[in-house]
Amino acid sequence: MNENKVVEVKNLIKSYGARDYQTTVLKGIDLTIYKNDFIAIMGPSGSGKTTLLNILSTIDKPTQGTVLLDGHDVTHIANKELAKLRKDKIGFVFQDYNLLDTMTLQDNIALPLALDGAPAKKILERTRALAVDFGLEAQLRKYPCQLSGGQKQRGAVCRALITDPEIIFADEPTGALDSKAGRDLLHCLRKVNESGQATILMVTHDPHCASYAKDVYLLSDGVMRCRISRGSDRKEFYNRIVDLQVSIGGD
Repeated sequence: MNENKVVEVKNLIKSYGARDYQTTVLKGIDLTIYKNDFIAIMGPSGSGKTTLLNILSTIDKPTQGTVLLDGHDVTHIANKELAKLRKDKIGFVFQDYNLLDTMTLQDNIALPLALDGAPAKKILERTRALAVDFGLEAQLRKYPCQLSGGQKQRGAVCRALITDPEIIFADEPTGALDSKAGRDLLHCLRKVNESGQATILMVTHDPHCASYAKDVYLLSDGVMRCRISRGSDRKEFYNRIVDLQVSIGGD
């Protein structure tokens, strides 16, 4: 296996229902994600993009096909080994933040390392470094109820990054944010990706959000229709995404 491959998907099929009443959501997806990729998956409602994200991030299993995460076939390993891979290799960012209300932002960010038994000095240094990168150093002692949506989501990204995972999976990360907070978050994601800190796969319906990625894949009816890559001009990339989304009937 190429040592730069983070995720490799071969002939991925996902169906729901009994044999005579099956609905096939994903129809033979092939996808390779390399280290430092920043990929956005787009598609109309019902295209299968969330199902694909769930399978790649080990939340769900395919009906057929292979998913390799850091060289491990996650479709055929024991639950204990899968849990370890998920803990060590994957970071999650959800639309609704998933911060714990009874903990400060600092403790929320630090939680994965604390649960892993990391030394207190390492936890503090890593937490503060990420907070600086994401403009949160003045917010660390605050509780989630004292933070804006954008601050909470940036904190959630810091928490996802703190264990140095192989890949970050982001599900509509700007969906609950206003336009400025969304832009701030996307700038931070692009910064950590371009600095080599994170490989990112993001599901989004928003072409503006997708334009911050390096590559955009369009799903339609469970099939990967095409990929477009960003050049040096993000606005031009945005326009190409919109044109392509319209051509396949995007939402």
